[in-house]
Amino acid sequence: MIKRTLFFGNPAYLSTKNEQLVVSYPDEAKKQKTVPIEDLGYIVLEDPQITITNGLMMKLVQNKTAVITCDKQHLPCALLQPLVGHTEQTERMRDQLNASLPLKKNLWQQTIEAKIENQANHLLSRKRNALKLKRWAKEVKSGDTGNHEAIAAAYYFQSLFDDINGFSRNQKGIAPNNLLNYGYAILRAITARALVSSGMLPSVGIFHRNKYNAFCLADDIMEPYRIYVDAIVYEITESGSNMSELNTNLKSQLLTLPAMDVLIDGKWSPLMVAMSRTTNSLYECFSGISRRILYPEFVILN
Repeated sequence: MIKRTLFFGNPAYLSTKNEQLVVSYPDEAKKQKTVPIEDLGYIVLEDPQITITNGLMMKLVQNKTAVITCDKQHLPCALLQPLVGHTEQTERMRDQLNASLPLKKNLWQQTIEAKIENQANHLLSRKRNALKLKRWAKEVKSGDTGNHEAIAAAYYFQSLFDDINGFSRNQKGIAPNNLLNYGYAILRAITARALVSSGMLPSVGIFHRNKYNAFCLADDIMEPYRIYVDAIVYEITESGSNMSELNTNLKSQLLTLPAMDVLIDGKWSPLMVAMSRTTNSLYECFSGISRRILYPEFVILN
């Protein structure tokens, strides 16, 4: 079942009754709304005047619904996640923490190969040259010692948005950097949710290891999935929309990400389901059951 994503950009009072999320508004003219909690996968809270009850938060966490809060710049800044995400959590975390360095280097190699291959496929789908990316994807070594990820990313973004004068990938750069930032933040939450549901610690990575980063593993595993954010943003740029301000319409397009169809292991599925398959395959690598992470293959549906 595809879980729903709800976005709250105006003042509201969120509570629960009869296993439903109840939405009430300060404006009494607006009718109260209800949504079954079991249908929810993600809730994005943007307006600072949103009130949410503890009873609702408890039910959302028990349902493994990701509750995402935003900062003053309207970007996701926090994620509410359960303390217990899987019945075998202790054993799974132990396997994750005991993973050997050679295994983690191999997993990172697979991750970067998949990321660069997807970047190449995206450029090809946009009628752009991707020969270098195809070659670099095959040259990635254990641990990506040649730093092919950074080299490929620079070439990829320069080629993808070559029609935008002065564009370079920079968090504080010109549009559509603002759209990419928002989309990647949502993707990070999707990844963290799937990791917790698979019984692993999102903060202990296979490559990223910044002690101030609580989502190192999420940042690792989301890499080959970034392409789907890029695809949505590219379509927005081609539509001619005003991207200088991240308005509700642009956010709503980016919030379709969890339900976006992706191809993984020869089958189509919503991105949030594919992510769960990826994180489960990661645990199988940690436990010794498998040596391969399942990542999606980028294809555009016509």
